[in-house]
Amino acid sequence: MAKGKNEFWEWTKALLIAVGLAALIRYFIFAPIVVDGLSMMPTLESGDRMIVNKLGDPDRFDIVVFHAPEQKDYIKRVIGLPGDTIEYKNDVLYVNGKAIEEPYLDEYKSEVTDGPLTPDFTLAEITGQETVPEGEIFVMGDNRRFSKDSRHIGTVKIDEIVGETRLVYWPFDQIHLVE
Repeated sequence: MAKGKNEFWEWTKALLIAVGLAALIRYFIFAPIVVDGLSMMPTLESGDRMIVNKLGDPDRFDIVVFHAPEQKDYIKRVIGLPGDTIEYKNDVLYVNGKAIEEPYLDEYKSEVTDGPLTPDFTLAEITGQETVPEGEIFVMGDNRRFSKDSRHIGTVKIDEIVGETRLVYWPFDQIHLVE
């Protein structure tokens, strides 16, 4: 009888440790997210399921998840980092005065025939600031015509970022890394 109780206790401890580790990993390191909406098309589809990496700071063109002002999480691409000047002119992104290629938009740009994919703007026109403030980033969705992003909600505080995401794991037949 003692052997049965001992074995039960060992299995219980193992299960509790596994659940505890899973909770810690999910809370501090990785978390799942479901893409909701069309703002990241064609890169991401509504309903895609992704893994969010909560470690590290965002880099330019990373796809990040952040807490938006509407009490929900948004998924967008980092365009501007602290201290950057941002401008769009003739469908070309300029960061700190230098034209920057956005190959992830090439497919969409080729499909648009009635004007630019991204209308002209400067950071100063949108936010009233010449540069992205310290501790903040400027984000945009890849579906530039239909994305509620920093052009509408302003810059995003870095401490509002949940994490960066690259791996689509569902639908299963479309598992891939996102650039």
